[in-house]
Amino acid sequence: MTEPAPQAPREALPLDSTAQLLTRITAQLGTQLSLVSPNGTRRPMHRTRTRTPGPVLVAVAHGSRDPRALRTALELLDRTRELRPGLDVRLGHIELGEPLLPDTLAGIRHGDAVLVPLLLGRGHHVRHDLPRAAAASGLRTRVAAPLGPHPLLVETLYERLVEAGWRDADGTSRSAGVVLAAAGSRDPDSCADARRTAAMLSARLGGVPVVPAYASAATPTVPAAVRALAARGRHRVALASYFTAPGRFATASAEAAPGIAAAPLGAHPAMARLLLHRYDQALTAAAPALDTPAHAPLLATA
Repeated sequence: MTEPAPQAPREALPLDSTAQLLTRITAQLGTQLSLVSPNGTRRPMHRTRTRTPGPVLVAVAHGSRDPRALRTALELLDRTRELRPGLDVRLGHIELGEPLLPDTLAGIRHGDAVLVPLLLGRGHHVRHDLPRAAAASGLRTRVAAPLGPHPLLVETLYERLVEAGWRDADGTSRSAGVVLAAAGSRDPDSCADARRTAAMLSARLGGVPVVPAYASAATPTVPAAVRALAARGRHRVALASYFTAPGRFATASAEAAPGIAAAPLGAHPAMARLLLHRYDQALTAAAPALDTPAHAPLLATA
């Protein structure tokens, strides 16, 4: 019997080919791992796309001595960063909180900034304080519109009411009513914005009367609004808290509510979406002059 011819020994892969193979395997493994979050779930594909960072988003809060207000603002900014990875998001306060807005703007060494007020309507701060601070910063800046009125705010108000005990069946009750408690302003446009939000919330609740009320600077007060609803036969009154965060006004308004009192808007996911919406709106408005480092800021009101 003829023995088979011995096979030639198989040549080993060159070292450079082995290194290339390991590089490809490592790259593929890294790509797959980037699609998995730390808890083992698959990341949404849009989270893995590279975004070009835009101007700094400076969220401008009013400020409060209540420590919950700062915690809420920081949580809201964290949610905003999750929605827009790579975007530089910072916080500044008009008063009663740190960092103050001028200090935040002073920390931006280069580039542009968009100031997004965490305020719910037009008023003195939006019309005067923010543009003045922006102009004094020496940066190229835009001032976005306030958060309200907007359907995302209304949806947040609705969900906060549901969390507090509101039932959809209440929308068909002839004895139910809602007070929309807001901070208040002497600016008539600010009150008009609150009335518009109240009308939108009424529609969202199925036609239940919603009366705006104010903690300061405007009328009616929360107790007066409750009495006005009672005079119309609406004795089961809930309070919708039209405040971005806990604070003195929100607490006082809740204490005056005869029925359920919803929590402030807070760091609801819809609030983070709205913050980015106002930021994007400001960027798509008419372009400011870029030939000088400081200019009259553009107030986006669309």
